[in-house]
Amino acid sequence: MTILLIGADGQLGSELRQAFSDQDLVPLTHADLELTDPARVLELVRQYRPGLILNTAAYHRVDECEGFPERAFAVNAVAIRDLAIAAKEIGAALVHFSTDYVFDGRQRNPYREVDPPGPLSVYATSKLAGEHLVMAVLPQHFVIRTSGLYGPAGRRNKTGNFVETMLRLAREGREIRVVGDQIVTPTSAEDLARKVRQLVETGAYGLYHITNNGECSWHQFASAIFDMTGLHPRLQETTAAAFAAPARRPAYSVLDNANLRSLGLDDLRHWREALADYLAKRARLLDQV
Repeated sequence: MTILLIGADGQLGSELRQAFSDQDLVPLTHADLELTDPARVLELVRQYRPGLILNTAAYHRVDECEGFPERAFAVNAVAIRDLAIAAKEIGAALVHFSTDYVFDGRQRNPYREVDPPGPLSVYATSKLAGEHLVMAVLPQHFVIRTSGLYGPAGRRNKTGNFVETMLRLAREGREIRVVGDQIVTPTSAEDLARKVRQLVETGAYGLYHITNNGECSWHQFASAIFDMTGLHPRLQETTAAAFAAPARRPAYSVLDNANLRSLGLDDLRHWREALADYLAKRARLLDQV
């Protein structure tokens, strides 16, 4: 079976390339495909006729989306609808990734797939719209929500990830302010990609939450990064209100992998274990340079 991977050079895309490396995989980067060009999307889908499409492409600069809602909806919703239509034409299944930010954060227990969403930002609303459009158009879908994603490719791309940002700021000797009143589950892109491979092989289409286990604030996550690397920057805890980011984030967006658990697949590592593994591998790579 041919598999089309969209966003192949991103954090998650790079890990999916590894997870599906034994398959007939066609990796597409932004240079190969502008997702908002429906004619090009249909052309490539017809050309390769994949049995499975993995889509990691998104406009995910959360604060920037507030100023460019048309762009956010064009990439995160309309383009996803067109991709689902193209997949349906050739009978392909689609794996599409969404976000914990679709919830409003009023709960204080992990959100299950059946819990009603309540997006607080343009980004979150556009991602939720994309979810609904995939589900409406294409029965053969895996819609996957995840949280706090980080992976090795974050060292190379412009947006980076939270881990790499913290390490860079520490190296620069900057004072670092991180919010302590937003609770999430940091998730390893490597762990997520491996689990996606297992999930796809079940053929159990639907909506899934997939994150590492456990929960922490962003400040606690930053503290763990520095503890594990032996760094001692000036780290200050702040609040979301004081940080005053343009886009509102949920105060609590921990996801319960309930549907994954129903398949007997919720064996992901605790976020601390996954982080330690990431940092160890990162250190080994840097030693080889």
